[in-house]
Order: sequence, then structure tokens, then C-alpha cells
Amino acid sequence: MAAPRDPSPAVTPKNHLLVVDDEPTVRELLRTALRYAGFDVNSAATGREALNLAAQHPPDLVLLDVMLPDMDGFEVIRRLRAQPRSPRPGERGSVPVLFVTAREARHDRINGLQLGGDDYIIKPFDLEELIARIHAVLRRTRGESGSTLTVGDLELDPEGHLVTRAGKAVQLSPTEFRLLHFLMANAGRTMSKAQILQHVWAYDFDGDPSIVDTYISYLRRKVEVQEPKSIHTVRGVGYVVRGPRP
Repeated sequence: MAAPRDPSPAVTPKNHLLVVDDEPTVRELLRTALRYAGFDVNSAATGREALNLAAQHPPDLVLLDVMLPDMDGFEVIRRLRAQPRSPRPGERGSVPVLFVTAREARHDRINGLQLGGDDYIIKPFDLEELIARIHAVLRRTRGESGSTLTVGDLELDPEGHLVTRAGKAVQLSPTEFRLLHFLMANAGRTMSKAQILQHVWAYDFDGDPSIVDTYISYLRRKVEVQEPKSIHTVRGVGYVVRGPRP
């Protein structure tokens, strides 16, 4: 956990982080490094304390350990996702969560991201890389700029974080939204599972593509409620979004 040699560019005070870890040395290290990098930082030693702080002072991003004394980080993210949150203009409703933990088993990583985590970092970590990943998650989750994407009767507004199908709103999780945004931004082009992992999760799961299939099925249940279908499987290659054929 070497100290960063050159901190990331200063960010505005609105970037408020919540560090959740039961190890005092880790909390102090992260508080010091992240404040030095320009963030406003609160910390919690338990899941319950984290949930209370998140409700009282909604963070822009949570750094979450899995192993906590009262409940594990997976339960914390479930409860965080259930908490109401009023986003600022251009933000999504769910707070981004970056797991920082010693739990390195592949099934733990997959579980963390399937529950809605935005990244998963294994301890011991490099502070420069951690700060870079925080900036990357914040960029991805603050609402990508750009025009509304339209494929058939399916529309996605990146700035408003809105999706509609035939004029009816479709409620997506943050990860589902990023996945659909990536596919629609590349409409007509087949995206491999490796490309999807890289652009949607920025993580390769040691080459395991199963989470892509899982989230495609989630999307289909919400988006493909009527004909024509928009999300297509190209066997042995990946997935493509395309409009109805003439």
C-alpha cells in the first residue's frame, strides 16, 4: 500500500466518499490518502454505522469491505440499494459502491458485482490505482454526456439516466443501465463478452464471462416485454442491439 507519488487532479468537495472497514489502520490510511487526493471522507467500522451515515449524509461513492463485524459487505450493499436517495442533476439514484476487501475468491467477486458493485479491488492494494478506479467509477456513474440513443422504440437518455420502451419508462439498475448504454452506443455491432466486461465493469473476472450472460438476462426481462426484440445473441461471439428489420 505504497503512498501515491502523484495524486489525481483535485476534485470538488461534492465528491464525498464513505469508507467502510473494521480495521482502524486501513480506515486511517484511506481517509488520509483520499483527503490528500481532494475528496471529502467519512468512515465507518460496521455495516450498521455505514448505513446510518449513508442515510444521514448520502455519499457520492462507498468504499466497502466485505468482512465486517455485524453484517458482511454483501448485506450492506443490499440495504444501501434499498435506501431512497434523491440524486443531484445528472446523477443516478443508487450510490456507487467499490468493494475493497481481502476476500479474493472468484465467486465473491462475481457476487459483489452481481449485487450492484461497480468495482472490486483485492487487498493489499496500490493507492494510486485505487484513486484512479474511484475517478473511473465516478465518471461512469455521474451520467455519461451525449445525445439520446434510439434503436427502434427503445430510447436511452444518458444525461437524464432514463430508458423508455414504446414511450413507457423502464427501471434499470446502474449496471443494467451501463450495459444497455454500451450496447445501444454500438447498435448494429456485435460486442464480445470480453469487450462488454472491459467497458461496463472495467474488470475481467479472470476471463469468466458468466456475469455478462446474467445481466443480459436481467435486461431482457425488463426491456423485452414486447415484440420486436432488440437484444440479440450471436452464438460464439457476443450480443448486439438492433432495431426491427424492414
